[in-house]
Amino acid sequence: MSHRLNRNAPHDTTPESSTTRRRFLQYTLGGSATLVVGGAFVGADAEASVSLPELGEILDFADVIRLAETPYANNLVLEVTADNRVRFELPRLDKGQGIATAFAMLVADELDADYARTDVVLSDRRADRPFSITGNSAAIRALWGPVRSLSAQARARLVTAAARRWNVSASSLRTSQSKVIAADGRSATYGELTADAALVLVPLISVTPKSIGQYKVVGTARPRKNARDIVTGAQKYTLDVDVPGAMPTVVARAPDIKGAVLSWNGGVASSMPGVLGIVPLPNGIAVTARTFKQAFDARDALQVAWRPGPVRGLSDANVRSTLQQINTPLTPVLPLVGSLTATYEFPYLAHAMMEVMAAVADVRGQSAEIWYASQSPNYIAAEIAQAIGIPASKVKIHVPFAGGSFGRRLFGEVAIEAALVSKALGRPVKLMWTRNDDMRHGRFRPMSRCAIRASWLAGATLSFEHHIAAARNDFRHGLGDALSAAGVNVVPDLFNQVGFVTMISLPYRFGSTSTKLVEREFNVPTGSWRSVYSGVMTAANEIFIDEMARARGYDEVDFRLRHLDSAAAERCLRHVASAGSWGRAMPPGHAQGIAIHAEYRSAVAYLVEIDTTGPEPRLSKAYCAVDVGVPVNVSGLSAQMQGSLIDAWSSMFRAGNHLDDGRIREGSFGDFLWSRMNHSPITTEVHVFPAEAGAQPGGAGELGITAAAAACVNAYARATGTRPRRFPIQEFA
Repeated sequence: MSHRLNRNAPHDTTPESSTTRRRFLQYTLGGSATLVVGGAFVGADAEASVSLPELGEILDFADVIRLAETPYANNLVLEVTADNRVRFELPRLDKGQGIATAFAMLVADELDADYARTDVVLSDRRADRPFSITGNSAAIRALWGPVRSLSAQARARLVTAAARRWNVSASSLRTSQSKVIAADGRSATYGELTADAALVLVPLISVTPKSIGQYKVVGTARPRKNARDIVTGAQKYTLDVDVPGAMPTVVARAPDIKGAVLSWNGGVASSMPGVLGIVPLPNGIAVTARTFKQAFDARDALQVAWRPGPVRGLSDANVRSTLQQINTPLTPVLPLVGSLTATYEFPYLAHAMMEVMAAVADVRGQSAEIWYASQSPNYIAAEIAQAIGIPASKVKIHVPFAGGSFGRRLFGEVAIEAALVSKALGRPVKLMWTRNDDMRHGRFRPMSRCAIRASWLAGATLSFEHHIAAARNDFRHGLGDALSAAGVNVVPDLFNQVGFVTMISLPYRFGSTSTKLVEREFNVPTGSWRSVYSGVMTAANEIFIDEMARARGYDEVDFRLRHLDSAAAERCLRHVASAGSWGRAMPPGHAQGIAIHAEYRSAVAYLVEIDTTGPEPRLSKAYCAVDVGVPVNVSGLSAQMQGSLIDAWSSMFRAGNHLDDGRIREGSFGDFLWSRMNHSPITTEVHVFPAEAGAQPGGAGELGITAAAAACVNAYARATGTRPRRFPIQEFA
């Protein structure tokens, strides 16, 4: 028997002390040993923990996500099993950022459970949770209140069950390591109490979550729960899912972006060993066989004539020229006013996560069962339903762990294709996009051009303008459609040309500041790439600020400190400047670079040291300081900041995609030059600021990339005396 909490009812601000038996019974179903608690039973304190700002008070995109989830924030599931384990279903995708471990820590700490016996599994797609999205570094922020409240509810009921069993005051009991302990030394495990706890109507102790100072696990450094499985190969990803009868499937694709099939002949391929079926798709020909080797061989034997793609004739130079033309003019500077103007160009950039895109599909009649590591499972379910002609309510999606995403898994082309093939063949299939498939037909960070101008007079900064021209970002379809489906009517305002970028605040006092965005559709598939616009926008700002400091005769750190309008960012900046001994003399060809970023209600600073005297530039040391309000897993957070630095170096110095006559040039890590082990700094130090009383958690997943990117470029500029304007640097140096 188990003790199960499922907070799936509407909100109510009724205080815990006045909750009635009648009200509680509205949310207790079936009278079984499984306890289902609705949101109306969480009490006023818990209600406050998930309260939202009004629309006009939205501060960042996490507020939009929390707004969309408000009606569903309480349908989380926590189970205490009879064998004394705690099982929490996480309605988010752990794609390598380690949130499953972070939530295991939070649940264990709030519940006073044995952390080693606390398990977090990824929740299937649920129709009663129409909005559930992993993105914008919002997982901890959005679920911090609901998960703590849920865990506190479970603990209170377990204590109440023990008090009734022993006929003692509930307030005299304490909890520790998945046990309830009495003053006289008696104890019972949570597993022994779970059935009785399922019968508790109203807890006899407070269900208010703990304060930050009471936590013992949150804020410590813990290895990931699945770390050993990851390094030994035991971790199950999508292609490892064992679905009986699911046969390997690959797709022949056009050389052009969005090229389509004109005609095809599969006579030779269909007669090859192991081939089970060949299915035409809107943008290719799928081959299913008994092994992937057989599927690849048959795919290569297909005779296909391809229709040119819609961007045939378009290359990088055309896109860059168009972006220059559509970028809105910067405000002219008055005579006698000092100014600096610069433009920065960023290429198309693939997500290039380590795990290739894959999905397993089993379509039977009017139902579909899908295994796909999705960041937006309800949106993907709707897309699959439309493609195969069944109701979305009949699409079940299981969400495995993922080996990377960076925004790519907001979309689910691979899952749609798998469903189409499964329906056509009448059998389950396991469809894989190869690295080449995703590199040439996947989604890219949009090519963009940032134009910045600042003006000053007599030491005072008067203005700071940033105008961006970019290829249109399709994330508005994946994310915007998901929000619209959840009934968030602010989507059109958020996704217009200005709405989203104006949420990205400049953490400086620079007089009159403004940001403008103009986009143009080029028919090249795009999507968010480890942040939507701030990944390039704020990196360009921090590179420009270095140049402005030098142009005005200031030290780069001192200039920032004079103008910073973020206490957290200032704290981070001062820390790395001290840790890295900013400003010390360095040999020729060596230099330091520094940058900060404040977003997601967090802040980070990087100081890096670079050596440009070798065959290619190399990072030698790196210092990072990060303040996320409440760090849950210090080890995981540190790892994210280190990973952000490597990705930042890759994107600014080595990697980029080239559009050549409607085709993407790069096809693998052989020509898409992501960083290798020898490009990582020799030493990296990450300082995580501890939580302070009353702090709330910020976001971390996308936080580090921007500041790390700018710090690396700033170091290179100081070491070489250059002013990089186009990236990646090693292509245009």
